[in-house]
Amino acid sequence: GCLNLSPANAKWYYDIMQRGDVMDLTGSDRDALGGRSLRDAAASDAAAPLPGAGDRMLRSPAARESLETAVTTVRDVLDADAAAVLLTERDGRLVLGASAGLPGDVPLGELSVVNLGPDARAGSPWVSSDASDPIAAALRARSLAAAPLESQGRLTGVVVAVSAAPGRFEESTATRLGRIADEMSLSLEKARVGELERSWRGWLSFVAEASDLLAGTLDQERTMALVAQLVVPRLSTWCAVYTVTDAGAARLAYVWHADETRSDGLRELLEHADMAPPMDSPGPWNGLATAPPDVRAAAGATAADQAYAFPLIARGRRIGTIVIGRPPGDRFPRSAIELAEELSRRAALAVDNARLYSEQTAMSSALQRSLLPPAIPDIPGLEVAVVYEPAGEGSEVGGDFYDVFETTGPATLSAKASRWRFAIGDVCGTGPEAAAVTGLARHALRILAAEDMSVPDVLARLNRLILAEGERGRLLTLLHGEIAARARRDGVSIRLTSAGHPPPLVLDPDGKVTEAASPQPLLGVFDGVEFRTETVQLRRGQVLLCVTDGVTERRSGARLLGDGHGLERLLSGCTGLSAGAVAARIQRAVRDFGPEPSGDDVALIVLRAS
Repeated sequence: GCLNLSPANAKWYYDIMQRGDVMDLTGSDRDALGGRSLRDAAASDAAAPLPGAGDRMLRSPAARESLETAVTTVRDVLDADAAAVLLTERDGRLVLGASAGLPGDVPLGELSVVNLGPDARAGSPWVSSDASDPIAAALRARSLAAAPLESQGRLTGVVVAVSAAPGRFEESTATRLGRIADEMSLSLEKARVGELERSWRGWLSFVAEASDLLAGTLDQERTMALVAQLVVPRLSTWCAVYTVTDAGAARLAYVWHADETRSDGLRELLEHADMAPPMDSPGPWNGLATAPPDVRAAAGATAADQAYAFPLIARGRRIGTIVIGRPPGDRFPRSAIELAEELSRRAALAVDNARLYSEQTAMSSALQRSLLPPAIPDIPGLEVAVVYEPAGEGSEVGGDFYDVFETTGPATLSAKASRWRFAIGDVCGTGPEAAAVTGLARHALRILAAEDMSVPDVLARLNRLILAEGERGRLLTLLHGEIAARARRDGVSIRLTSAGHPPPLVLDPDGKVTEAASPQPLLGVFDGVEFRTETVQLRRGQVLLCVTDGVTERRSGARLLGDGHGLERLLSGCTGLSAGAVAARIQRAVRDFGPEPSGDDVALIVLRAS
């Protein structure tokens, strides 16, 4: 993935490239940041004249090959007994980078650039026949010629030709060696820059991959677990993630240790230690030392670990803290600190996105539940089954709804006590606007039915209510019907109206399927529409199926489930099944129809006369 660096990070990258400070992502660089920003540390190092970190060249295969070729050339060209390249470490000590003709076990001891003479500090080659010269003594030579290796004006090492005979080298030899050293410096600089670019590619690749992984989940707990597992073991031995509760207190949310046998002890230690401080910038954290002595003893060596804390700040709000730890002798390299800081910024946004998504999903689910009926009433002589499946992951309220309810109270002794209403509808669109129309329709149906309004009058009144919403209104397809018991308890009589909705289907016991209503205008388009009812006599064993277009328009490639009377054929195979079994078979057929999840809500009502 493409990684966009912030201006500050881009400036830092440029400074590092110019300074030649190779990032070590594996932790071999043991310099701690000590609370400074990386840019401050870079500026401080750049001000130091000597030495440079020439030992880092040994990390590059190209640099090692160049060194080995160079010392062989120096020995042959100068006809020396042996040649070597000594590289500087950060503390000024000299280490053996490559040699030709020297014993393999030459100890350099405490040889350092501070022991070198004024020629080396001035960047000039020199010769010496003094056996007490620090380099001559370390390499067991009686005479030597040497020239400094420099990079960006900093001493990175010394190339040396040595002999067992005194007075072996002249000033002209030193001049020739100086020219060779200049060529070596150019070659090593090229290798160093190549190694730097390789390290940075690894850095950027890691951050980019981590960003992709974090963006791939919207589960808050899983996001925090992923953050910890990205950090361990690449940047630290263990990692703990704290979140901020609604009351503003820190809560230990996730703990991960490279050694799983220590995870429980670490969690116990962190739970009894001071919580991560409300930091606004990264810094060392000494919270482990605040745990009770018995808990520290039970945690063993982990209790002495060093820790570093990084705040999780997203959208200007602190949402938690990441704490990483290493054993006391394994100090954090600057590269690990900077990389963890960058990762914490991205993790904070990922955790906050997951939190917002969880809250939105919870609100949508609660709203969706409020738009569905609390229970389905028992209707004598009729089996009722319903199915509702919102599209996607439930993050957005859909426009489909259903309802089955009694129109009069159960204590009423009149014939009206034996009447019930049902409705199934589909609001155009999704989200809050569709939910508003869904809520309006469902509650209006119950209120108007309680006023003993007929089915056509209910639809006409609801149509006017939707039109009165103006721009907030949405088109609504609706199938609404009234159920009444038939004489001699032989099934039920249903008077229904289909306002732009997929027509209901009736299944006979012999497998024949017919449409039960003709289409009429949908709601929310025209004022003054007069609706009419059609009567269905549902006898024992017959089934009435009502669905939304999430069933009929379920897609598999270019084909829809309802194409070519597909739903009718599916229903005809449900003869002899109960209402619940019919609903389950239709639901399963919708799920299995296409390889991709359905992109529309699915709602259906099955009524079976018994």
